[in-house]
Parts: sequence; C-alpha cells; structure tokens
Amino acid sequence: MKYGFMIITALLMVWAGGCTSVAPVDDNGRPLITKLGTIDCDLVETTPVVFKGRVYRFEWVRKGYVEKKHIEQDWAQGGYFRFVDHETGQPTRGFAPGYAFGSAFVEGDTVYVTGTSTEQGWTGQRVQMWVSKDLKDFQSYTALDLDGFGICNTSICKAGDKYVMMFEIHKPKDQAGAAFTARFATSTDLRNWELTPPQCVYAKDRYSAPHCLRYLNGYYYDFYLEAHQGYEMRVVRSKDLINWEPSPLNPVLKASTADKQIANEKLSAEQRERIANAKNINNSDIDFCDYQGRLIINYSWGNQQGNEFLAEAVYQGTEQQFLKGWFPKKP
Repeated sequence: MKYGFMIITALLMVWAGGCTSVAPVDDNGRPLITKLGTIDCDLVETTPVVFKGRVYRFEWVRKGYVEKKHIEQDWAQGGYFRFVDHETGQPTRGFAPGYAFGSAFVEGDTVYVTGTSTEQGWTGQRVQMWVSKDLKDFQSYTALDLDGFGICNTSICKAGDKYVMMFEIHKPKDQAGAAFTARFATSTDLRNWELTPPQCVYAKDRYSAPHCLRYLNGYYYDFYLEAHQGYEMRVVRSKDLINWEPSPLNPVLKASTADKQIANEKLSAEQRERIANAKNINNSDIDFCDYQGRLIINYSWGNQQGNEFLAEAVYQGTEQQFLKGWFPKKP
C-alpha cells in the first residue's frame, strides 16, 4: 500500500510539473487553461515571474486595497508596488508609492519593474523603471517621458537582441484612436528606450486594451482586453507591430463560474461572501510565467467598475506550446 501511494504521488508530481510533449487542448482545440479560483480581492494588475528559481507575483497595490486592509503607513496611502512569494504568500517591502499600472520583467539575475506616473490623476506621460537584484534595494530611472500621452499598462518582452515595451495609451487622440490602444518602444539595454513609428499600434478602431506582450519565432503576441459581451481576453500576433492576425480560437479567457472558486484558504468569511455575490462580466489583465514546464497564470475578474478580484489558473505546458496553440497550423 505504501509503495502504491508513492507511485501515485510521483505520477501526480509529474503531472503537476506540466512535463508533457503534447500541448493540452480543450474540446474545441483551444489551449487548455484550468482556472484554480480567486486568491485575493481588490487586486488587478499583477505579473507572475520566476526570479532566482522562485516564483513571485508582482502586484500593484491600489489605494482601495490599502484602505480595505487598513494599512496605516503614510507612504502607502496612494498605492504602491510589491512582490509576493508564490509559495509562502509573504510580501516584500513595498516600493514606488504613488505609481500605477505596474508590470515586472526578469532578465538573468535582475528584475525590472515598469510603472506609470499619475500627474494626470489616474494616468501620466511617464514610464518609470525600478531595477533590483534582491527585491529589497531598487534603483530607479525614467524609461519614457512622452508629452501629450496618457499611459496605463506596460509589458516587456525580449525579441532577439532587443527588448520591446508595449504600453497602453488613451491619448493623444491621433495615436490612440478609440481608447485603449497598444503602442511600442524598443531598447537594447532596458534603460534607453526609443519610440517606434506611430503605425506600430493595436488597435485604433475599438476598445482593445493591451496587457501582456510575448515574442516567439519572429512573432509578437499581444494579449489584450476586448469589449465583447462583457470583457474578455483575446490574443493577436504580428511580425512587424503593424499588421496583426487574430487567433481563430479567441477568446483566451472569459468570465465563468470557475472564477469564483476559492484558491486561497486565508480569505476571510467577508471576502468569500463578496466573491460569491459579485457581478462577473470580465476576465482581464492576464499575465503568466513558465515554471517547471507549465504556465502559472494570473488574471482579474469582476464588473470592470471597481469591484474586482485576482484569480490564478494553470496551463500544463510550456509558454512556447501556449503561444503556438492559439495559432494552429492551417491544413
């Protein structure tokens, strides 16, 4: 009996590690995302990353979260950034007070965090960068400062010998069109950034709020929010950041009852009641990291009007399988 238990345990460990050569799909041939449920309330923009062999979740702690958690430090009242250890749930010391729409990117032994200034109220024209090798001490510098722009979310990927930053804009009108829209900048050192031509954009004709950028085999993948029967995550890809191809398998994520599962045993009775009674018309702000052969996915759900929740999901395959899976080869 003990031996059989050990075999079952070992098999479960292999499954949990996502060690598969066949890309998992659902009944419709779409990459199979398994929703695990809600892990916190009043958090939206997060980025799971692997840093020095451990998984962390970067979080933008909003002002409303600070108020509900009764966090009393003066510096925290306008919101701030932090990392949370995925295994232990322990947060790091907060940093970047007053900045918004944060995102994280890891290169080697260094983590890079981008965040938006808020001199316009809820957005700003400046993208600030914080850099650290230990998640304790951060150096900061300005990555972008664009007169006349209103910038929200950011995301960075590596594309060959350069880095590409996707940033969400709602102005100027001639470049944003219908808010919200993806614009792009490039860098060779993650410090000095050059804005791409204005035709490098997705998409000016409608609400298409960008959130997560990835690159694979010559293609850029933009995971964005589409206003469609509520709000749902979709993906498009491009070789030149100008001409875009939508996945024939969209949407990537949409609201479902699985969002309301409880994936964090530490959630209070009050939080669980909020989750159970919340209106859910939205799956947004997806981001993910590849860890031991599977993807750890974070996303937000709720009503898109301030009553929002943070959830986690998994894909039992690699990032490469996941990206390719949304664009199957044509027969």
